[in-house]
Amino acid sequence: MVTIENTFKDYPNIVSFNQMREMLHIGRNKAYTLLEQKKIHSIRIGRRHKIPKISIIEFLNQDSYNN
Repeated sequence: MVTIENTFKDYPNIVSFNQMREMLHIGRNKAYTLLEQKKIHSIRIGRRHKIPKISIIEFLNQDSYNN
């Protein structure tokens, strides 16, 4: 299980779109799909997405249970 204490500690609590892509090792299209389908919660400020790090961790934990 992915936990907040041992994962992504080098990233801030709120990450940018590109930081999310780095964290998940995914491309732009997949990243936009995850946000559009609301699989990862984000907040839009203007044209930018701000993503809580906890949302990424929750997504990874949920995905590991489904496999």
